[in-house]
Amino acid sequence: MADAADSATAEDRVRDYYEALRDGEPLYPFFAEDPSVVKFGITEKLTGYGEIEAGLREQTAATEDWTVDSRDLRVVERDDHAWFSDDVRMAWRDAEADREHAFDSRWSGTLERRERDESEPGAEWLFVGMHVSAVPE
Repeated sequence: MADAADSATAEDRVRDYYEALRDGEPLYPFFAEDPSVVKFGITEKLTGYGEIEAGLREQTAATEDWTVDSRDLRVVERDDHAWFSDDVRMAWRDAEADREHAFDSRWSGTLERRERDESEPGAEWLFVGMHVSAVPE
């Protein structure tokens, strides 16, 4: 029987990322461990897996009560590559500053289906690029 990650679609992976964000779970495992991977957020650019891991760890520790409302997710999957776009209403609480934030945003990105390491056979969809931007009011 195939592992759940083996049968998951790229769309499942995007939706799982949203759910992990809502639940305050680690987000960096959704990204390829590669120096060329990049994530653009509303206020930052993270280049390489190390920067993404550190940046997302910091974000998870400093924020809570996430709302991620996907409004128009579109995913195209071709063999071992996929790309997506979405309109997302997102909101969260900055726990350090005790301040609420909310944005209408646009998300897009690219995923690649990659083999896990030798200790975990099988493949999973990983982000190799992600871009999140606020929609101007």
